[in-house]
Amino acid sequence: MSNHRIECTVNGEACSVEHVPARRLLSDFLRDDLMLTGTKRGCETGICGACSVLVDGEVVKSCLMLAVQVQGRDIRTVEGLAQGEQLHPLQESFMQCGGLQCGYCTPGFLMTSCAMLKNNPNPSADEVRHGLNGNLCRCTGYTQIVESVLVAAEKMRETQTNGN
Repeated sequence: MSNHRIECTVNGEACSVEHVPARRLLSDFLRDDLMLTGTKRGCETGICGACSVLVDGEVVKSCLMLAVQVQGRDIRTVEGLAQGEQLHPLQESFMQCGGLQCGYCTPGFLMTSCAMLKNNPNPSADEVRHGLNGNLCRCTGYTQIVESVLVAAEKMRETQTNGN
């Protein structure tokens, strides 16, 4: 099996890793090679969404993508949401509204929500439900997750309006 050098940007920082096996999944690359364990291994078939990350701003199920496919690309994981000690509005809202319980699916929901709000900063509850339909949660019943995204959207719009 051949090994590759992967150069990409991860959470705003240049990254270069030698000897990455050709068949290594992006989820394994992030967790095992880069020690970014916020990206969860769930179903490993692309159904649950726990491994969702952003690649060039688009949601990707990292269990379905090979690490070599991110050569030269920009990856954002849940570790890249906060700005230092300042949590992202989505992270704040998930805590405030009870959008997380066991927390296992939360990173995937956060990353999917982040991309969704970039494309639609003022979604309805139905649009949020539709946008999150590729992510599964077995604990919350989704009501708190949808509420969390709607509250975060409002916070983000206020921040943009106030120029912060």
